Amino acid sequence: MPVLFSARADSMVFFRGYSRTSVEIIRTSSASFVLRGPLGPSSGKPSSNKRTLARGGACIRHVPPSFFWPFPFRIRNLFANFAGCNNKTNEHISISAMYRTHTCGCLRACNVNQTVTLAGWVQKVRNLGAMTFIDLRDRYGITQIVVEEHSPAEARETVCRVGREWVIQVVGKVVERQSKNPKMPTGDIEVTAEKVAILHEAEVPPFTIEEVSDGGDDLRMKYRYLDLRRPPLQRNMILRHKMAQEIRRFLSDEGFLEIETPCLVGSTPEGARDFVVPSRMSPNQFYALPQSPQTLKQLLMVAGYDKYFQIVRCFRDEDLRADRQPEFTQVDEEMSFVSEDDIMTINEGLIKRLWKEMLNIDVQTPFVRMPWDEAMGRFGSDKPDTRFGLEIQDVTEVFKGTEFKPFAAVLEAGGTIRAINAKGLADKLSRKNIDKLGEVAKTYGAKGLAYSRLTADGTSSSFEKFLTDAEKTALYAALNAETGDVLLLVSDTDWVKACTALGQVRLDIARKHGLIDPDKFNFLWVVDFPLFEYSEQEGRWMAMHHPFTLPKAEDLDKVESDPGACHAVAYDIVLNGVEMGGGSMRINDPALQDRMFHALGFTEEKARESFGFLMDAYKFGAPPHGGMAYGLDRMVMLMLKKDSIRDVIAFPKVQNAGEPMSGAPDVVDAQQLKDLNIALTLKD
Repeated sequence: MPVLFSARADSMVFFRGYSRTSVEIIRTSSASFVLRGPLGPSSGKPSSNKRTLARGGACIRHVPPSFFWPFPFRIRNLFANFAGCNNKTNEHISISAMYRTHTCGCLRACNVNQTVTLAGWVQKVRNLGAMTFIDLRDRYGITQIVVEEHSPAEARETVCRVGREWVIQVVGKVVERQSKNPKMPTGDIEVTAEKVAILHEAEVPPFTIEEVSDGGDDLRMKYRYLDLRRPPLQRNMILRHKMAQEIRRFLSDEGFLEIETPCLVGSTPEGARDFVVPSRMSPNQFYALPQSPQTLKQLLMVAGYDKYFQIVRCFRDEDLRADRQPEFTQVDEEMSFVSEDDIMTINEGLIKRLWKEMLNIDVQTPFVRMPWDEAMGRFGSDKPDTRFGLEIQDVTEVFKGTEFKPFAAVLEAGGTIRAINAKGLADKLSRKNIDKLGEVAKTYGAKGLAYSRLTADGTSSSFEKFLTDAEKTALYAALNAETGDVLLLVSDTDWVKACTALGQVRLDIARKHGLIDPDKFNFLWVVDFPLFEYSEQEGRWMAMHHPFTLPKAEDLDKVESDPGACHAVAYDIVLNGVEMGGGSMRINDPALQDRMFHALGFTEEKARESFGFLMDAYKFGAPPHGGMAYGLDRMVMLMLKKDSIRDVIAFPKVQNAGEPMSGAPDVVDAQQLKDLNIALTLKD
């Protein structure tokens, strides 16, 4: 049912002439209620004034006066001045006649000659002598207010005082504009002010609060609450809200239960660094803030809740980057009695629904499924951007038996030679530009970047003079090289390192030379990840995802004997080169879980200390289960085509994980430290 209105009430509301099925009162607190239901009497006969509003609908239109008589006097009075607006604005608002009857974004030509009350912030004041124009703004939009020479004297005097960002209330009549503004939803009308009340004066803001602001990033982060008034940020927050609501609707319709898990949990090894919280009640002991609800959602599967989700805050003490924050929001899912195909199919449906509802874009399903080895080999990344070409090719065979020493040494050690053809870019990739690409390759582990520029004036190359004619011919054939191309090669004993370096070179070229179509949404699944990855720093095998990931059936016998050859039943959903989410099937066999811990270097005691509660739970019947999680912030960022998740988070952290507005992190009172039995040893 649509929401007709919400309000505050001092007493219970009684109805006459409305059946229980046609109108519903939902008490949201001791002093507020929400009315849901269609307009019109309960007789079942359609009323001439009846309007059925869409979900989250706008103001009520043409409500008969008798509609309000079932209410106590205070409620009737509250809505006595309630007037209609265009129900196509799709607004859900709480109206109080004390401050406003309409929002600044809902008035249209159909409201002409109505007396309305608006409240909001002053966007702009234009004093033309005989007339003063004010752009009044709230989160719904902007309405132009006009005060003329024949307006009441009090109104004229008041508007002479107001400035940018002052909070005012205006009572006036809606009139048709003589000069309409087609760029504004409210551009057909304006409100001639009869009364203007100042609700709050404001200092001049440190930057303009407009579509495009003159404030730098640091300044806008310091005054984030002002930045959030700007339309771009408001649109981001609104879309984020709508997306979260649509996720809840979709998963609820699929039979999922939203279940909350705690934020104060025990610290566990593996994964990123934990944020820890000291316990006053248990001296010298600490909670951890969850990096994800991984073990808890698996316990919910043991508990029999076969479809779980929550939109949950997670915390990781990691260095920041454009798509990473120390605290972030995750759409978390877990399911029992399913296969990885079931999980991927459900989530393809979720993505399809979101892109259709939010952007009106039809996403084609099923998504491509690309094995991890192929993604790394073709694109140099386990989150490949497939919106453009420049694919990596293996040219190792071309150089078998070569006398070019750098390549020969790599091949003798069992290495590989990989290449990309920057087709048609010889005129754009000068020697200076290629040297910069070489620095990119070195940043990602390559020893260097070999190149050949094929121009109409001849070939310039860092290595071709050391090749035989047969090798050059074979290389050109393998890469389909022709005049105007640039060939870029990396050799390494580790094929993953060689591909990773070229993958970053590939992305750098595409970004700088306009090879990426920003309007494309290329989804795919990356599957069959390695189960383990070796950490030189730790000197041991680490779980690529987490210790509970199920190995592929054909690799079960290699978990301890050959960890590097094992693959996982794991899957990441990738959009335009960004990992949007990921998951896996979980181990539900205690014996296999013990083997996994052993392969990761856990002693029995350490495994018991870290995960004993989960191991105990598995003794009581654990169903086959799996799940996945999305970064909601990343998802919204990608949908809005933003470069940073800071743009879609209300109060984000900056590069040093600080928060300039409130000054966090900060020192705490000495008594707090004493209560927690904490002594600070680092000198200022």
